[in-house]
Amino acid sequence: MRRRLIRQARRWLYITHRWIGIGTCLLFAMWFVSGVVMMYVAFPGLTDSERWAALPPIAWDKVQVTPDRAMAVAGLKTYPRDLRLAMLNDTPVYRLLGWDGVRKTVSAVDGQVIDSIAPERALAVARFHPGAIAPQMVETVERDQWSVTARYDPLRPLYLIALGNREGTQLYVSSRTGEIALDTTRTERVWNWLGSIPHWIYPTVLRKDGAAWRQVVLWVSGTCMVAAVTGFWIGILRMRLRRRYAGGAVTPYRGWMAWHHIAGLIGGIFLLTWMFSGWLSVNPGESFSGRATPRDALVRYAGNETPHIVANFQSRPRPGAVEARFVWLGGRPLMVLTDGDSRRTVADPVTGAAISLSDDEIVDTAKRLLPEAVINLRQRLTQPDAYWYSHHQARLFPALRVGFDDDAHTWFHIDPRTGDILGRTDDSRRTYRWLFNALHSLDFALLLQYRPAWDAVVWLLSLIGLITSVSGIVIGWRHLVR
Repeated sequence: MRRRLIRQARRWLYITHRWIGIGTCLLFAMWFVSGVVMMYVAFPGLTDSERWAALPPIAWDKVQVTPDRAMAVAGLKTYPRDLRLAMLNDTPVYRLLGWDGVRKTVSAVDGQVIDSIAPERALAVARFHPGAIAPQMVETVERDQWSVTARYDPLRPLYLIALGNREGTQLYVSSRTGEIALDTTRTERVWNWLGSIPHWIYPTVLRKDGAAWRQVVLWVSGTCMVAAVTGFWIGILRMRLRRRYAGGAVTPYRGWMAWHHIAGLIGGIFLLTWMFSGWLSVNPGESFSGRATPRDALVRYAGNETPHIVANFQSRPRPGAVEARFVWLGGRPLMVLTDGDSRRTVADPVTGAAISLSDDEIVDTAKRLLPEAVINLRQRLTQPDAYWYSHHQARLFPALRVGFDDDAHTWFHIDPRTGDILGRTDDSRRTYRWLFNALHSLDFALLLQYRPAWDAVVWLLSLIGLITSVSGIVIGWRHLVR
């Protein structure tokens, strides 16, 4: 009976792997090829540095409306999540982001709410972009492949503007606020059809529905995990290291079957970890905590929740600043000025005098983030470590790390120049870092320190995975034909 059960179990093991493998081997091959492309070409996005570089200097002499007045015009009952002063073509405007995600733009000249932008004005905005040669309106976009995610919903519809440069850069300018929401280049648009789009299963028709897309990724990657597990199991069962097969072979197979068996055994562990970590990328069952800092903690850190801040622009703050952000830090109002080269300084919003924040002041204010806990970690990071490093995402250095003795052992990373909270992590997120970033992207310090080594290892493992996948495609096709 025991032998019969074992034989039956093996039979179903083979059947499961064969038919799931036939359905998924193309997906495996696609993932290995697209993953290599993603090593060098990221999905299009607009960084802060790119946004700042495309803004003209603030015309301080035109600013007649104070931040307090702008918040009142916007109808805010609490201090917004974000409050900035920047230029909309030749007009200074306040850009306000509420805690509910609603964006509002208020003219700093006459206090009028701006809720629509004409195409001509959007073209004028595009002309300040450093890559602009001959900006030309292409079309009005509600949603396309590059602006598919929900983050752009408050800015839609978007004007698509071609800059006319060699790189084929296209800007997406909000028809509601006049903000540059996104930029893409020809290289990004072409290569992403071989990279992020197939790798993330990212066609517009699916990705526009976040919940449906997430379920598709979970079920597709989960099914592929079954194929990988059963295949690796069969590979071990059919391998002989002692009582070898005829001719001293460790595999009973020949041709494509042998390639599939050996490559699958060599790269099987990595195949499984890649599939498992990819499955974790959409956080199944909300198993891991979020990265965002809770609103209550941010309000305590700011030390102010009322829609109020005093500012005086008669002192003419630093010339060349393209953005002024008005924040509170421990009950103290601050103005963070940024120029087109991404240099930032902190100033008093009334006098315009420069302010230098000390680490002690920031750490003392950080106690408000978790008032029920005690700070037990304080580090000034000047170089990358296992939890704060630049790879797929640029990290700011130096940075302050402040840790608490709460149950989750929460850390906050803070910009020592401005006091901005750069990120939050706890035990759950640190576990996710190893289960996803380490297993899926091979984000190990030794490899990242010597970047060619990381490239070589990922290329080698991807090649082994591709051999396993292509051989599986051939085997599956032959089986279907028979």
